Amino acid sequence: MLANKKAESVRGVIRYLQKFKNALVVIYLDDKTIESPLYSSHIRDIALLHEAGLQVVIIPGARSRIDEVLSSANIKWTYKENSRVTDSNAMPLIKMAAFDVSNTIMTSLAANRITAVIGNWVRSRAKGVINGFDFGTAGEIDKLEVDAIKTVLNHGFIPIFPCIGWNSIGHPYNISSMLLAQQVAINLKADKLFYVSQDGSIDSKRYKIPQSFALSEKGNVPAMNLDEVDEFIAENPDLEELTLGLLNSSKQACSSGVTRVHLLDGKDDGSMLCEIFSELGSGTMIYTSNYGKIRPMLQTDIPAVLAIMSPFVKSGKLLPRTEQQLALSFNDYVVYELDGGVHACAALHMYDDKQAEIAAVAVDENFEHMGIGPKLIENLIAKAEKENAKSIFIMTTQASDWFEKLGFVEDKIESLPEKRRIIWSSSRNSKVFRLKK
Repeated sequence: MLANKKAESVRGVIRYLQKFKNALVVIYLDDKTIESPLYSSHIRDIALLHEAGLQVVIIPGARSRIDEVLSSANIKWTYKENSRVTDSNAMPLIKMAAFDVSNTIMTSLAANRITAVIGNWVRSRAKGVINGFDFGTAGEIDKLEVDAIKTVLNHGFIPIFPCIGWNSIGHPYNISSMLLAQQVAINLKADKLFYVSQDGSIDSKRYKIPQSFALSEKGNVPAMNLDEVDEFIAENPDLEELTLGLLNSSKQACSSGVTRVHLLDGKDDGSMLCEIFSELGSGTMIYTSNYGKIRPMLQTDIPAVLAIMSPFVKSGKLLPRTEQQLALSFNDYVVYELDGGVHACAALHMYDDKQAEIAAVAVDENFEHMGIGPKLIENLIAKAEKENAKSIFIMTTQASDWFEKLGFVEDKIESLPEKRRIIWSSSRNSKVFRLKK
């Protein structure tokens, strides 16, 4: 059993390596993560992603370093709408601090034999005066030099973006690293955008999680679509500014063409690798496309389905099935697919008297917390209704409580269709549960 799990894990990594080879990943590292004990480990993981064939762009946060430099110079500043507001005399120090942090990243990558380039690819303008408030040196992104960035990437280098932009005559402005990462991902049509920050993922310890959300074993929300992001924000009206900014920035990126945005906790070692190369990842993914889906089983799915069923057969929860049996009835089966991997299955068998049986319900134990089982049952109930089933039943030995929660009630063996009643075994003594009308 342990060997099977290891083999499946290796298969998953290989599948993701194939899927994301040459993919473009934009990585935002917040200042606290850069200053943390795990910084070197995160840099090593970024180097491994690059060596695995992914194109990587890095946007480092420099808030702490800028705070330090300005404090040393006795220069005051304020924050408004997540923008640092200072006088023009602070700008040379802000620029120095931002490039200092970027240089730290570049040096660390060099230690891992990765070549990086710090560039001035951001064209910006002054944020100006809004509702009578002067934002001073704060800037907004006007344009990114996309062709120049792509040239750097195509030469096998990692671009690093300081949080500084320049206008057409070379005047610098301080811009938000978080928003810069968003805009870089959008303009480069990135496959993934990572926001790596301290306490970056969404978990049940710190937030109120809507009841319909699935949770990982660690208690974090593994994925949210855009509607669910809005639902989460509504459930947590007092979100701190950083978390709200990350969620809104993630929504904007997804709405503008970035397929997936990942909120990762910088305190988790290996969070980026786990997020890319495993189905459940390690943080919270924001997405627009179908993350997990139920679809008809294909002949090529049969080995994976048998592997999912195996522990349930050994525990006596499912009847054993052979590859040949599945091949003969594969049209009855549906599977739950997540990023190309099959992690659950179920079947709907129709009988001559228009009774329908939901059978072979099995969910990979690593995914059973995600509410996949009820989704499979709901899907097959809808399918049975389309086929004008007059009644829907299941047979179970150990899952009666679970099916009762889903609206099934116990019935008599005599109620089964004759074809199904003939193969019922008194030694197994399965119980019949029928969907309440």
